[in-house]
Amino acid sequence: MSAEIDKCLTLMQILNVRKVCRSGVAVKMSQPISTFRLALLVLTACGITASGIAHAQTYPSRPVRLVVPTSPGGGTDFSARAIAPKLGELLRQSVVVENRAGGGTIIGNELVARAPPNGYTLLMGISSITSIPYLYPKLPYDVETDLAPISQVVTVPHLLIAHPSVPARNVKELITFARTRPGQINVAAGSAGSNPHLAMELFNHTARLKMVHVPFKGQGPALTSLLGGHTSLMMANLLSALPHAKNGKVRVYGVTSAVRATVAPDIPTIAEAGVPGFEVVQWFGVLAPAATPRDVSAKLHAAIVRTLQDPAVRNQFVNDGAEPIGSTPEQFASVISADLKKWQKVIRDAGIKLDG
Repeated sequence: MSAEIDKCLTLMQILNVRKVCRSGVAVKMSQPISTFRLALLVLTACGITASGIAHAQTYPSRPVRLVVPTSPGGGTDFSARAIAPKLGELLRQSVVVENRAGGGTIIGNELVARAPPNGYTLLMGISSITSIPYLYPKLPYDVETDLAPISQVVTVPHLLIAHPSVPARNVKELITFARTRPGQINVAAGSAGSNPHLAMELFNHTARLKMVHVPFKGQGPALTSLLGGHTSLMMANLLSALPHAKNGKVRVYGVTSAVRATVAPDIPTIAEAGVPGFEVVQWFGVLAPAATPRDVSAKLHAAIVRTLQDPAVRNQFVNDGAEPIGSTPEQFASVISADLKKWQKVIRDAGIKLDG
């Protein structure tokens, strides 16, 4: 809505309010007219109703609910709670974080997809929303048609790490080492179908390796297994793996993002270390029900971008290994579309299937 208003106001200035918008309505200046009535005539000629204008001015008039489809304490929950106070300040209404975990994020995702499209129920989405459609036979929502991207908030890369007993010192040596031992190297993963698991499957496929996937109930148990030498390799969230990398308890091969992490600039990317084009990040972003009015989406997007520009919020993310983004809805939609295609191929090629 704001784009249409800006366009019409620009037309008022350029055309000196003689011929206005596509309707061809002309405003004759022979009679005095107030600025308010003139603006209303122009906006109406452009197809913008008074109720639409009022809606844009009054939203939000009550607290906004930000649904987190995971349990408290994880990266999705952290991201939501990091932006909620400043976002609420900018919107001049409370932003209430509500955890609705279950079904591998499906319950929370569906809740928002089926919510009234009025901007009062939002989703703090996680990147697994783009792999779930290929892991479960049926979903009660469609990520591309039932949810509208507002803005990608942050991305968090993974680290490819190994137990120190693995002799390979870099990515190229690791690939050579693994190719001579097909089916003999155990790889830990937080859970089957998780973003780190899929990142490792993509690494295996790209480097033409065959390693054994060992699933655990969460990133913590998987990392404990690696630290104890029960498994050899894993893709681990940067935040959880970096302390162990710094104290030498694990061998680090590279970060999965396209560029080096701000918090760990000495660690090369996997792409530059030996697997060109390799890139996987776990992202978190805000989505709304699909039919949310454009003026509401625009207001939310602007507030999220300003929130991520706030030094306190930005530093909180960067210090924990996350990269603030603040993308446009169109850019976020492109990320989702690309990830859907990427994970469909990875899951199909790896033969990953989950019951649901």
